[in-house]
Amino acid sequence: MQALATAAARALAIGDALGALRLVALHDDPTALALRGIAMAQLGEHGRARELLRRAARGFGPRAAVARARCVVAEAEIALAVRDLGGSTRPLLAALATLQAQGDLANALLARLVAVRRALLLGRLAEAAQALAPLQPAPAMPARLRAVAELCAAELDLRALRTGPARAALARAQAAAAQAGVPALQAEVQAARTALEQPAARRVDQGRDAPLALDAVASLLASGALVADGCRRGLQCGPHWIALARRPVLFTLAHALAQAWPGAAERAALIATAFRIRQPDETHRARLRVELGRLRALLRGHALVEATATGYALRPAAGRAVAVLAPPIAGEQAALLALLSDGAAWSTSALGLALDASQRTVQRALVELAAQGRVRAIGQARARRWLAPPLAGFTTVLLLPTALPPG
Repeated sequence: MQALATAAARALAIGDALGALRLVALHDDPTALALRGIAMAQLGEHGRARELLRRAARGFGPRAAVARARCVVAEAEIALAVRDLGGSTRPLLAALATLQAQGDLANALLARLVAVRRALLLGRLAEAAQALAPLQPAPAMPARLRAVAELCAAELDLRALRTGPARAALARAQAAAAQAGVPALQAEVQAARTALEQPAARRVDQGRDAPLALDAVASLLASGALVADGCRRGLQCGPHWIALARRPVLFTLAHALAQAWPGAAERAALIATAFRIRQPDETHRARLRVELGRLRALLRGHALVEATATGYALRPAAGRAVAVLAPPIAGEQAALLALLSDGAAWSTSALGLALDASQRTVQRALVELAAQGRVRAIGQARARRWLAPPLAGFTTVLLLPTALPPG
């Protein structure tokens, strides 16, 4: 049986799930159950895979600490695949510590990478960077894991618009994936490389509407211009980032003023855009003055907001230009669609965690998108999951939650 288990493990390492199943399908010892569970996960049968792994963990017993830890890591990887992100990471971190202490470095590396990828999905980029740091530069490790580590490093660089380091990491990932010989991994690397060349945003100021790839976005943000970034909902003022994602009225006003630059935005238009009121009265004009006062305070040292005869005008400091970035897809639910476009089935709770929004808010947004035919649900009640078709022709890097300001 030991020889069969070794052969099945080798088959799984190169993605040959059916070959592994042929070797252990008729065996019910804990090792065979664990291998069958991993094979079923590779085939997309995640429910059955979890059941087999839990049976295997019970079969190993408390004395087989390493084998049980491997099952925990495999189940955590399945949870990642099905976007079950609400559980505690303590079992995974305990398994990581056990594997490291017992010298099973390959599976300890896998556990660390699962933790990194989970943090990336949730937009916890600082946490992901901290967990990945011990692997940079990537130590000697199996080619498959080295490719995953480089993919994680590339995603962190892309989210921070460090396109040069991202390209270097993707080149290393491509070499490692080719060495590993796993087609799915090679396809993932190629998709990431393609994202670098696709439009990531649109520049829509001064009568233009031009698509920009990530390199062009990074150059614009580093140019010293005052940029109203509609993808990440904030203002880039030279090296300074002003986050306005949680202050939508202020961002809407800043965006409208930036679009009108070098001219002025009319008062009625600002009220209609920011407050969604078509027939303003004096109370709305007073509220506009209050909100613009708050915006002035945030922009102090970077730009002025001047009153004109008909409205207000943005006057950047030091002769800076003003630019406006718009997301590659229209609508208030761009970040939600960006998450769903990865091809996985998400629960509303997982989407809420990733977007830092209430589950009820996410549910309302999904109902609206479903009515437009942009998303669809599968399953019922607690088992309901949401899917969206891939968004072709552009990359959603700048739409993902908690994207870092440029570094």
